Parts: sequence; structure tokens; C-alpha cells
Amino acid sequence: MNAKQRKVYEQIFKNPVQSNIDWQEIENLLKSLGAKISEGNGSRVRIELNGERAVFHRPHPERETDKGAVKSMRRFLENAGVKI
Repeated sequence: MNAKQRKVYEQIFKNPVQSNIDWQEIENLLKSLGAKISEGNGSRVRIELNGERAVFHRPHPERETDKGAVKSMRRFLENAGVKI
């Protein structure tokens, strides 16, 4: 994991919850952690990491995630046992 990915991880777990994290940066973080990412229907993205599975929606037309997606990603990473 590089410094930029570490910063994204810290943004996901920052309080209060941020809503301006670029989705592509989150995907890059997940890939660096070894996650398998596959395309679903429409804007859906299937993610598997450490046996934990989830489906997220890529934000569109903007690139930044909303607070609800950030909270869900936080929960997904916790359930997958990711700690930095």
C-alpha cells in the first residue's frame, strides 16, 4: 500500500464521515489490499476481500462517494478484517 492509498483508508475511517472521496481511489485501495473486483449490472461493482463479499454502486455522474457509501465501505473493511 502506498501513501496515497493509506490516505484514502484514513479518509474512510475519519469522523465525521466524509463524502468527497473519489471512488476510483477507493477501488485502487481495495486492489492494493488484494480484493477481487468484478462488474455487475449497471453501475454495480462486486467486491470480495478476505472472504467478505459486498456489492456497491459506482457514483455517477459525479466521481465522489456519498456518506452512506463511505459508511458501508468502512463496515465492509472492518468485516474483512482490514487494519492498518
